[in-house]
Amino acid sequence: MTNAYDRNQQYRSWITKAPLALVLTGLGASLISEAAVSKQSGAPVLRWVIKGTIALTVFNSGLSILADASKHRAHYERLRDAEDATAPVAGAAV
Repeated sequence: MTNAYDRNQQYRSWITKAPLALVLTGLGASLISEAAVSKQSGAPVLRWVIKGTIALTVFNSGLSILADASKHRAHYERLRDAEDATAPVAGAAV
């Protein structure tokens, strides 16, 4: 039998990390375009390189957190399905 606490912990991790990951990925993409605009407008090299580095760091952080959130969702579904499989069927004779 699975532990309901483990299942709920996996769900809470997923529900917290997934939106954060989407926000960070979108923010990183926006920052990447900002760095590209800085480069095209003739900003000093150091300025757009730093902007681009920060942008890629934020974008990749979002992707990493999204992958971790997906892992928690998969574990949650596995635990939920295992619990459903062991639950007695309503109205079945024992």
